[in-house]
Amino acid sequence: MAKTSAKPAGKPAPSINIGISEKDRAAIAKGLSRLLADTYTLYLTTHNFHWNVTGPMFNTLHLMFMTQYTELWAAVDPVAERIRSLGHPAPGSYAQFSKLASIPDVPVVPPKALEMVRILVQGHEAVARTARELFPLADKASDEPTADLLTQRLTVHEQTAWMLRSLLEE
Repeated sequence: MAKTSAKPAGKPAPSINIGISEKDRAAIAKGLSRLLADTYTLYLTTHNFHWNVTGPMFNTLHLMFMTQYTELWAAVDPVAERIRSLGHPAPGSYAQFSKLASIPDVPVVPPKALEMVRILVQGHEAVARTARELFPLADKASDEPTADLLTQRLTVHEQTAWMLRSLLEE
């Protein structure tokens, strides 16, 4: 049986020295945790709406929601990994997400199709606000990777909100 090398007991992990203070890393990780919770909550809502949409716009919305929840699913990992890169644990439970998220959970009773669209517009706008709130701290700390991640997320959420709002115009 091969021996595995384990870290000697009592020896701490190396400290993190990436040019961002511990205080700033903790504050940025806290903001990113809120972004992760919002993104995951919006992912769940969008996936739920994909399953439950009905009506004359079924095919269009079913496919649109699938594209959107797939993008959101792909977005959670980079946010969580950035939190880990800053030396903090990423939240990952429903309980943690419900405490951290700024957007409500999906309605228990599926709403009508256009109300789904309205809810998703509000969700994307809320996630954009959460991302935008973190920018000043990332900028002050010279945390370019976080700023880049926030820019990417803002682009997606603002564009998706615009596309969804377009469906509500008469």
